[in-house]
Amino acid sequence: MDSAARRTGGGLFEGLYKVIMRRNSVYVTFVIAGAFLGERAVDYGVHKLWEYNNVGVWHF
Repeated sequence: MDSAARRTGGGLFEGLYKVIMRRNSVYVTFVIAGAFLGERAVDYGVHKLWEYNNVGVWHF
């Protein structure tokens, strides 16, 4: 029963983890790229929300 609970292949996230954590340079690049792309996504979302809420409003 114990051997049935263990998997040897791993899942998608385990494979991704092994690829990213293999070298420090890959990990740092992944973190920096993720921060940049995350910032762009949040900026885009906030901008669209701002435009949606301020349609027809004059700003001085």
